Amino acid sequence: MTLLEPRVSDEAHDEVPAARLRGATKIYGEGDAAVHALNGVDVAFGRGEFTAVMGPSGSGKSTMMHCAAGLDQLTSGSVRIGDRELTTMNDRELTLLRRAEIGFVFQAFNLIPSISAEENIVMPLAMSGERPRHGVLEDVVSVLGLDGRLSHRPSELSGGQQQRVAVARALVAEPSIVFADEPTGNLDTRTGDEILGFIRRAVDERHQTTVMVTHDPAAAAWADRVVFFVDGSVHGELRNPTADTVLEVMKGLGR
Repeated sequence: MTLLEPRVSDEAHDEVPAARLRGATKIYGEGDAAVHALNGVDVAFGRGEFTAVMGPSGSGKSTMMHCAAGLDQLTSGSVRIGDRELTTMNDRELTLLRRAEIGFVFQAFNLIPSISAEENIVMPLAMSGERPRHGVLEDVVSVLGLDGRLSHRPSELSGGQQQRVAVARALVAEPSIVFADEPTGNLDTRTGDEILGFIRRAVDERHQTTVMVTHDPAAAAWADRVVFFVDGSVHGELRNPTADTVLEVMKGLGR
């Protein structure tokens, strides 16, 4: 089994990818203390595709995702959501773009403890003075098994239920792309599989573009494609992954 060569874009899959980075460089610190987290990364994420991002600790995968989502700024290079360039936007423009186009699922859930599960789910839309499109909230809540839990505050929910709320919050606004940072890292295998199954269904049935950083080959096997990072650069990619083929590649990256 061999990796495919890294590609600048995914134009064969979609002329305008949901997200794209070109020449993406991120440097933390200066001089001898400088850390090159990203080294001229070229990668694209096609619309309606589920991509897992993997690599050794410190390989730049999380930095890439945060820059792609507009949560961190590149030192140089380009990052686009659709046809919109993020590097030229001010803070207000980035905030509005994230509300309208981007969903983010944090490993630590990042729920507001003083409000209910339902209020947490609809919060990004409420901040824009909007409401979920008719039927979307009910559908997401039903599939994620949150019926009967919407009035509960996060402290009254299990870890798995809190992560379901976080996933629902990312999806209910129907963003162009969802970024998920280790969404099953704090969950048991059964609950993690349930979350991944819902993400997979959102991709298949809603054409929801999803980019997931994970360290787990079994989680990556739910994706259409795995992109591998090493030392701040894209090492290659794997289509139609299985847990075994992903593990084989990961073992090679550690040599």
